[in-house]
Amino acid sequence: MKTSDMIKELCSKKNISVSELARRIGQTPQNFGKKMKRDTVTLDELKQIADVMGVTFEQSFILPDGEQIKIGN
Repeated sequence: MKTSDMIKELCSKKNISVSELARRIGQTPQNFGKKMKRDTVTLDELKQIADVMGVTFEQSFILPDGEQIKIGN
């Protein structure tokens, strides 16, 4: 699943438009729409989205032994 698809699904589950999400993270809907189309949403933006949506965002590498390397907040 592409990042943009994940964001759209999150918006749907939280009953918010992508345009409103863009405004809440301090971007214009037009600019954020372009990022979604190109799938160039940054890690910092994903963390911001999680904060304004009241959800947890995790990104990590998981080694074969189960050890995880996570990106800090």
